[in-house]
Amino acid sequence: MPDKLLAGQRVLVVEDEMMIMMLIEDMLADLGCTSIMSAATVSQALALIDAEEFDVATLDVNLNGTKSYPIADALGARGVPYMFATGQGTEGVPERYHERPILRKPFNYQDVSDRFKRLLAC
Repeated sequence: MPDKLLAGQRVLVVEDEMMIMMLIEDMLADLGCTSIMSAATVSQALALIDAEEFDVATLDVNLNGTKSYPIADALGARGVPYMFATGQGTEGVPERYHERPILRKPFNYQDVSDRFKRLLAC
């Protein structure tokens, strides 16, 4: 039985690739999350952040050519822990974000679980 580490958590998933977004959402549901909101663009994510409260988030670094750093800054200003999802590791993000966990693509269920455990421990 999967670990229910995300039971009761409100999670924001920012990802522009629909199949990857759905995969992450399925993994989060398996981890016990019942409140998952998704966005595919910076403007959609910022609107959700203004309208909702989140406990944790995962952000694709590159959203169809636009970087997700304004989303990271908005979450950081609200004290919401977040991680970046990228195939480039820390080389794909500016130094000011290097302390943030990276969910390296391609990822698996254990990777997602481990990164969210790390975020929730913050």
